Amino acid sequence: MTLTTAEQLSATTLLRFATAGSVDDGKSTLVGRLLHDSKSVLTDQLEAVALASTNRGQETPDLALLTDGLRAEREQGITIDVAYRYFATPRRRFILADTPGHVQYTRNMVTGASTAELAVVLVDARNGVVEQTRRHAAVAALLRVPHVVLAVNKMDLVDYAEPVFAAIAEEFTAYAASLGVPEITAIPISALAGDNVVEPSAHMDWYGGPTVLEHLETVPVSHDLTECPARFPVQYVIRPQTAEHPDYRGYAGQIASGVLRVGESVTVLPSGRTTTVAGIDALGESVDVAWAPQSVTLRLADDLDISRGDLIAPSADAPGTTQDVEATVCHVADQPLTVGRRVLLKHTTRTVKAIVKEIPSRLTLDDLSQHPAPGQLVANDIGRVVVRTAEPLALDAYAASRRTGSFLLIDPSDGTTLTAGMAGASFAAVGAQDTEDTSAEDAEWDF
Repeated sequence: MTLTTAEQLSATTLLRFATAGSVDDGKSTLVGRLLHDSKSVLTDQLEAVALASTNRGQETPDLALLTDGLRAEREQGITIDVAYRYFATPRRRFILADTPGHVQYTRNMVTGASTAELAVVLVDARNGVVEQTRRHAAVAALLRVPHVVLAVNKMDLVDYAEPVFAAIAEEFTAYAASLGVPEITAIPISALAGDNVVEPSAHMDWYGGPTVLEHLETVPVSHDLTECPARFPVQYVIRPQTAEHPDYRGYAGQIASGVLRVGESVTVLPSGRTTTVAGIDALGESVDVAWAPQSVTLRLADDLDISRGDLIAPSADAPGTTQDVEATVCHVADQPLTVGRRVLLKHTTRTVKAIVKEIPSRLTLDDLSQHPAPGQLVANDIGRVVVRTAEPLALDAYAASRRTGSFLLIDPSDGTTLTAGMAGASFAAVGAQDTEDTSAEDAEWDF
């Protein structure tokens, strides 16, 4: 495979994808094989991996070392942190997140998959679908990753047996489909031997589908943020107050979704005040139109009280505001999340005080049933929560916008991230739980 030129890269699309799977399923080896066989590794990198492998007593280069860069990762032979890698082929550019398999590092899978359009879930052909496989499938479904690839790895250790692959693919597909995953593609591979990773396998003539790389190169990429309603979280207010710009007032930030135009009527949230876009400055130039994910400065027709954390949206399609946030969350902290806990809720550029009002249910991964009123969520739990905020928030449903429908719960004492939340309904096929009206209890709260 030839290296790409600058002209070819400019004409190709970009795919963000993440790998996931249980411990020792071969994620880092698969990533290393992808990079090696697609000629995306520099010679000095290969030499360094070969030397490190030799020092560890291995006869052949351990391709997992191309991604496992931390000393603790190499010593233990596991992945601890998310490793991002960038590579390209003549057909597409890729940003890859290699995520850990250990249960205690599931939180890092949330990080890696939060912006991914595809998730590769690995399964060891000898072990089949295990609890961590189900957890990663649930996280991918929860984060609305549109494409999931089941890579049944280590087929060389089960004599490339088709029945083994078929049984695992059937079990995983049924489970993921029940979570509402829209597209599942199963591929039998051996990351160590290179079977069906970049080149087709000579040992599995019974499989007629694409290799992993072929699928990555051809899967439809639908991350056009301009198709969504416009959302502009304000990051900074620009007031130079200089002789050259005595009256300039601009609102800087990154357009989260949609398109903004000069002359368009917009609403500032949560205040609800309306005005029009008087001008848009991008890269030092005035433009008539701007779109996601551009970073721009908006100038408005009226001088309104606007600060960091406010959201500017088209008046015809502005989101509603609420102080009662119902969401599905993945708890990522070691300390549990309990009812009544005081937290900070960070949504786009806005951070407000909040209280965990209710935890209606926790998801049981084995059968996807809801365990009612668990009282708390511990590390790696997925559940439903109701959070009461001190100030109104302009949230979209996560199903409509992954950017403005997501939030974090943060420990106000030390800034630790506690929980990743997705507003609105949870899985496409698993509806949100009904919660009883507890408005009478609001009087007991201090906001």
